Amino acid sequence: MKRFHVHVHVDDLKASIAFYSRLFGAEPARLESDYAKWMLEDPRVNFAISTRGSKPGLDHLGFQVDTTDELDRLKSAAQEAEMALLDEGDTTCCYARSEKHWVVDPQGIPWEHFHTLGDIPVFNEKQSIAGESACCSPAPKAIGRAATACCGPAASASSKSCSPSATKPSCC
Repeated sequence: MKRFHVHVHVDDLKASIAFYSRLFGAEPARLESDYAKWMLEDPRVNFAISTRGSKPGLDHLGFQVDTTDELDRLKSAAQEAEMALLDEGDTTCCYARSEKHWVVDPQGIPWEHFHTLGDIPVFNEKQSIAGESACCSPAPKAIGRAATACCGPAASASSKSCSPSATKPSCC
């Protein structure tokens, strides 16, 4: 069964957790120093917030699925519709190990299709190991040009994927 996913960047995590906890009538299912996630049942939503973005607002939307078969069906549907697709395969991001791929809508909003395989103790293992950016969603142009997402293999210098800088320390 699919669960709708929304990821929003926030400036003030504490104030945002208080707001969304009141809005949803529930505390986060996962809470970290830079991240919070609610796994709501009515409606069935995985709603995440983090302070890892370049600016506050919507980062990406998506569908979380319960099985590899469901993920394969989403991938096949995107391919049959001739959507540009970025397949990250087995990866880590947002304190979880997942199998995932991405598409981008005509407005440039990334859509993540993923199957969560388990929790991890860090935001992103690649960042912890290689000092890479903390990004999760790829830049919209990166998908169309078959570049890599910033949570996956290192992005090329010419891609529009996010990378740390003095003005943009990280994203996701």
